[in-house]
Amino acid sequence: MKLGEAPPRRRCRMRARAEAAAATGERILDAAVAVFWQQPVDDIPLEEVARRAGVSVQTVIRRFGGKQGLLAAAAQREAERVRGQRDRRPSATCKGRCATCWTTTRSSACRCCACSRRRTAPRRCTRSPTKGRAYHADWCERVFAPTLAGLRGARRTRRLALLVAVTDVLTWKLLRHDRQLSRRQTELALIELLRPLTGGG
Repeated sequence: MKLGEAPPRRRCRMRARAEAAAATGERILDAAVAVFWQQPVDDIPLEEVARRAGVSVQTVIRRFGGKQGLLAAAAQREAERVRGQRDRRPSATCKGRCATCWTTTRSSACRCCACSRRRTAPRRCTRSPTKGRAYHADWCERVFAPTLAGLRGARRTRRLALLVAVTDVLTWKLLRHDRQLSRRQTELALIELLRPLTGGG
């Protein structure tokens, strides 16, 4: 054992404590996300998050510094999860691209857009729509590369802008929530919008 190095038994205990702390943090974030989808941001009680996670409110505060820090951490984790799902190899079909895009983002993005209009929204959450839009545009450029390959100049720019607009989560929100289409009808409507832009593929 090197000088200054903790004994093996102590290292084992330290590792176990670190793993337990990480697991606790994940449980708290899971609980926060679950409550997040059910209640307005301003109304989320830390007591409910703590109860679902099986910890005390003080543990939540000590770990995340209160509601603002908790929501920011939860938003960051969910954004990374969504990005990981969307960065998987895209489907070759129009329907498959739709499913990948909207299944992973519609709830998160709509909720984050709602957060950005609230005074109590965490700073990281209020910045995320801008970052999300940039990521979505890049994603469209990669996923629809075959569709864009033969286009140049203003025509390519216009086609990419249309693809970004049609697959944007706010388009989903307009059809699904504002116009009250069923999920199935919303997906069909979006596929109908995409097909002319992708040549049916």
